[in-house]
Amino acid sequence: MSSSAGDPGAGRPSPTAPSPHPITLRVNGAPKQLDVAPWTTLLDLLRDTLELTGTKKGCDHGQCGACTVLVNGKRINSCLSLAVTQDGAEVTTIEGLASGGTLHPVQAAFVEKDAFQCGYCTPGQICSAVGLLREGRAQSLDDIRELMSGNLCRCGAYPNILAAIEQARRQGNGGQTP
Repeated sequence: MSSSAGDPGAGRPSPTAPSPHPITLRVNGAPKQLDVAPWTTLLDLLRDTLELTGTKKGCDHGQCGACTVLVNGKRINSCLSLAVTQDGAEVTTIEGLASGGTLHPVQAAFVEKDAFQCGYCTPGQICSAVGLLREGRAQSLDDIRELMSGNLCRCGAYPNILAAIEQARRQGNGGQTP
């Protein structure tokens, strides 16, 4: 009996790995032309290829919000987005929020209100807060609580996070991006 007799793939060429796809992004204001594997998440592209490690990998399932970035001004979980689907997009990470030596108003509010403990969730919390304020739907503390519910903090810094976002909301400039 031939070794290929029981092999349903016998006689067919071996499959080849998909080739990388060229994409163009504007990341924190800088144009980037990249070749990415089709399965690469935006999170992995940011952290592993572009070495922007402020965006954190928490659950890798879109449940914790640690990977939140702004894409075309809207907050997304970068672990759930394939990089190839963002071709042509403007991506802002925690590293791109400050302008020169001046913190973004939400960053400044987080510092002033001591809205972090271990700091692991802080980049995602801040990017989510900037997107939330830009959306303009948060009109109360309850709105902020509800609209930030996708961003978890294991340390329990929620009262200070809430205070920081409310401060930026009241100042009216927390949704700005550079």
